[in-house]
Amino acid sequence: MTRVVVPVRYPLTKHSKATLSEAVRISEEREAELTILHVDLYQENRGVTRAELKRAIEREFGRLERTRYVIRRGFLVEETILEEAAAEEADIVVIGSKQASRWRRMLRRFLDDPDIETYLRQKLDCTVITVRPDQKSEA
Repeated sequence: MTRVVVPVRYPLTKHSKATLSEAVRISEEREAELTILHVDLYQENRGVTRAELKRAIEREFGRLERTRYVIRRGFLVEETILEEAAAEEADIVVIGSKQASRWRRMLRRFLDDPDIETYLRQKLDCTVITVRPDQKSEA
């Protein structure tokens, strides 16, 4: 079965809603398992619960079939997302353009000419889809 992982912010932002909407569409179209991930940063210590995340998403999108809601704690959002996608053996990772931009900045510190989609494909061997809040996804 296809596995889709989508990181979102909580409370849901406009960007997170757009990214999540595309991930839901993809998972329904492919009858895939969907993992909705929120990274609760240690340094912010918001203490978001899985139940809070699930309620917020169900208010926006209704009840979602074949969906897991996951809260991970970490220091770096990007690293935690990579770890979760690898652990889930994700076939598709749907990220917002703002998240891709942050990953590019992080990679720029380590690599010349960072290309986040190529980096993720190399690290995860999966399809990476980038979503802008004002337009459809980019594969």
